[in-house]
Amino acid sequence: MEIVKPQWKKPSPSANDAVSTLPLYRSAPSLEVRLEDFELYAIDRLRVLKGISDGLSRGKRPEEMEKLVKDLWKANMRHPLQSEVTNKDIISHFVLRLVYCRTEELRKWFLSNEIALFRYRFQLLSLEAQRLLMAEFDLPYKPVTTAEFEGVKEKLQLVARSIGLSKPTASDIFYKVPFEEVPELVAGRRVFIYKGYAYVAMTQVVSLVATQFRGLLSKALVLTNSLTLNILCLQKVDIYHQRTREGSPNSRGSWKPYAQAIWVLTSLRFFVTLYKLISVVFRSHGQVNHEEYGSHPSQPKEFAEVSIKDIDQVAKSSFPPCMRHLFEKLREDHHLKHGGRMQLGLFLKGVGLKLDDALAFWKAEFSQKVGAERFDKEYAYSIRHNYGREGKRTDYTPYSCQKIISSTPGVGDHHGCPYRHFSEENLRAALGRMGVNSGALENVMDKVQNRHYQLACTLTFESIHGSSHDAGINHPNQYFSDSQKIFKSKWSAALSNLMLCSPLLCSCGKSWPQALSLEACVSVPQIFKSRGRSSLKTIPLDKENLWATDSTFTYIGLCNGKDGRISNGKPKIGWLEDILRGI
Repeated sequence: MEIVKPQWKKPSPSANDAVSTLPLYRSAPSLEVRLEDFELYAIDRLRVLKGISDGLSRGKRPEEMEKLVKDLWKANMRHPLQSEVTNKDIISHFVLRLVYCRTEELRKWFLSNEIALFRYRFQLLSLEAQRLLMAEFDLPYKPVTTAEFEGVKEKLQLVARSIGLSKPTASDIFYKVPFEEVPELVAGRRVFIYKGYAYVAMTQVVSLVATQFRGLLSKALVLTNSLTLNILCLQKVDIYHQRTREGSPNSRGSWKPYAQAIWVLTSLRFFVTLYKLISVVFRSHGQVNHEEYGSHPSQPKEFAEVSIKDIDQVAKSSFPPCMRHLFEKLREDHHLKHGGRMQLGLFLKGVGLKLDDALAFWKAEFSQKVGAERFDKEYAYSIRHNYGREGKRTDYTPYSCQKIISSTPGVGDHHGCPYRHFSEENLRAALGRMGVNSGALENVMDKVQNRHYQLACTLTFESIHGSSHDAGINHPNQYFSDSQKIFKSKWSAALSNLMLCSPLLCSCGKSWPQALSLEACVSVPQIFKSRGRSSLKTIPLDKENLWATDSTFTYIGLCNGKDGRISNGKPKIGWLEDILRGI
């Protein structure tokens, strides 16, 4: 596939007709595509794949998924020119293949959802179209003969009855294939196996075709990943250099100036477009790269950095279960093994804990167990290494949900995913301590039993925060940032409810709404009027972290002459409720 600047050039009808309505994406087409379409097509297909992923994670039934895929495809993959629909399909696939080949986790996600999309599209084809597509795989399997069918007829009927299918007859088509070619059917006990061969009905052949397609796409993703962009760029520059040489004595083999300028601009636009797509993909998966969760010191962060004095507060309010468990075990035992230190340490780095604070935090805990001198010798180096200050200076990023779920904690380890690695009793107890109500807890445990661990975490998030989370939880740092967004919005809403009188001035000279912003003053004396009563409040504010701090505020009830002091041990959103009750 060649990326060029000229306007869209339609392929010849013969070339277009040769492409199946459900392509196998064996090789990139020789098409010219505008950079605008390069980006838009990829985004449209990404919406389809993300919708499929969300539907599967929420446990939608097969018939619901079939309707969802139809709606997603119709809404996002249409084209004003009907003849270009297939081209959009092919181009968008290869663009996303280029983007998703970057990491093992991204390849797995892309592969699983492309397979799901392929399956549902295959099932919508006519019987003849399905046979033609099977022929493209050049499979060596032939339909079972009538004589062979009669020999296993009763067994096939038993299998069909057990899975709710109609009774097979001699006119039905069955394929005799090695059982390892259809692991999905074997795992679900939905196929008859005899002497190492599975008898696959035509209505089940989608599993066989999907397995073949998975193998093709998996190899293609690995191959794409091995071809670096630098090599591709050098090859294209060399080709273009050969094509634009001039034979005149004045040029002496040099590029035409305008040709060189056009190539440079086009290359820059291409890489900028590709980078934008990569950024979109990382954000859509809640993945952490240098632009997210404060992993790069030059990047602005949405929330203030977490300091040591705030860490206990935010751990209770916004840490996901996996990190909260590690944090509590660290506070309890003053030690974590390597896996736990890596999982929690990189998470804390992602939420904004600076290197100096991280060293102080870990030293304060470990020194109680191993002593300060041993900590400096054996543990401090690995912390600096995680922050890119030692060794090969790699700026390591926090672990994603997939990486944590796939880990294998040993005896005495506390890392991993609670939904996968905890016993049912321990998981129920942990979620109960976090504040998950009984109704939501049963839904969470149901998802755990069905191995939908990320969906279970999403339900936990929704129960604790009292807010839906349609995107789903894909990363511990995403859990934290989304939690903080909710608390921040509640904080803003509570502040707006407190604006019950005309603006008065803080001791710093600002109006009180300004004083309550993140520019925070030391204190904000303010008179609030509500229902004929007045109260004087002095609210100490933390200059660095307004959203989570230990605070004490004094209110004087002018209506009854009583004084009172309330000590706050919760995030600030908690003492807003106390203020409202005081009024």
